[in-house]
Amino acid sequence: MSARLRVILQEEICKLSLPLGIPQTVEELKHIMQETFAIEQEFSIQFQDQDFDGQFFTLLETNEIKDKDTVKVVFAEPVVTLTLEDSLNIKGPQESFDSSCTEEDVGSSSIASNDTIILSFPESTSSLRLVSWPAQFEIPTFSLDTELVLQAANEAYRKDGTPLNNPAVKSDILNKLAESIFVYTAYPSQAQREQVAEALVTKHPCLRDPASFNGLYSWHNSLKYKLGNYRAKVRHLGLPELNVNCLKRKSPADGTPAKSLKKAKKSEVNYLPPHPQGETDATLEKERVELLYEYKKRDNNKVINEKMAKTFSLRRNDVILKKPPVIDLKARWPALFEVSQIEEEFRRITLKPLQSTFLGKLDQYMPKLLSLYRRKGGATGKKLDETTDLTTALSSEERL
Repeated sequence: MSARLRVILQEEICKLSLPLGIPQTVEELKHIMQETFAIEQEFSIQFQDQDFDGQFFTLLETNEIKDKDTVKVVFAEPVVTLTLEDSLNIKGPQESFDSSCTEEDVGSSSIASNDTIILSFPESTSSLRLVSWPAQFEIPTFSLDTELVLQAANEAYRKDGTPLNNPAVKSDILNKLAESIFVYTAYPSQAQREQVAEALVTKHPCLRDPASFNGLYSWHNSLKYKLGNYRAKVRHLGLPELNVNCLKRKSPADGTPAKSLKKAKKSEVNYLPPHPQGETDATLEKERVELLYEYKKRDNNKVINEKMAKTFSLRRNDVILKKPPVIDLKARWPALFEVSQIEEEFRRITLKPLQSTFLGKLDQYMPKLLSLYRRKGGATGKKLDETTDLTTALSSEERL
């Protein structure tokens, strides 16, 4: 008979469907979970025993669980060796790495205990991200053996429609895609993951999922869990946008992984960037105090802009972590409320110009806005009609 299990996996709680029922052995169950959730490293399974008030015990035999029981994936504690260039020494020499997240984050990382990992980290994350999410995601080139396998499998798929089923190839693909995605964002949205999955099966049709209606579901699902694994690995580099969501840094009221998750939304590219190389909170705070003095001078826009750019990461810490009232923020960063610096700050965060972006969107939505305004009745509607008619007449004269 079919069965379903509630699976606690890293920061997610998932449902595992077993059409053929619970397997006979723990190894078979582990194999199914590896395929379903794209788990690549060693792990053990624990089950929730109701006889002991819901405490978790290591699963030794599958007859200890039944339909709709809760199980938990527990990854082996890793031994991680990081090889980083000086450019990745994101914080100051006294605080390059933060060990306050090791208990939760290392425990949830998909790294085997006998593995030594050397992380190849994207260059763009050594300071600010310099590119936003592309309109068309470009699938990277995989390792040579993977590319050869894909080339042969694509030919076979075009001939008889046979999809590729090779776990080793899937592992290499997911690793490379996670690295490429992280260049743009640490927390891609569902739409962005779907875009990557669509680009992947378009370039390599042999990877299309025959079990889903659009051929993308399994890749979209695998990318979701792979990116969680990848974040757990690179969190030890001290990246603020990852450390801010560490359980040990959350308040007791927000002590669950999914609650109050701080991540970039919509067009934010540099949400919570690391400090510039060699800078710390103390050195940037000194720059902020100097900025207050420089702000009082006349015709000093160049120096102000340089110091505002240098202290950008400290300012984002204030806004996102401390959440000060506007009056306090203005007291600490008075230059931020100047028109020129509002535009510059928008560009630093989104990599887009503020005025042209706003006016372009206004032109795009203006016809619908005018249509909505014209539906107004009474004195308000009459006044809006007069205003829109005058605007239309002036526009016609300008074109003539």
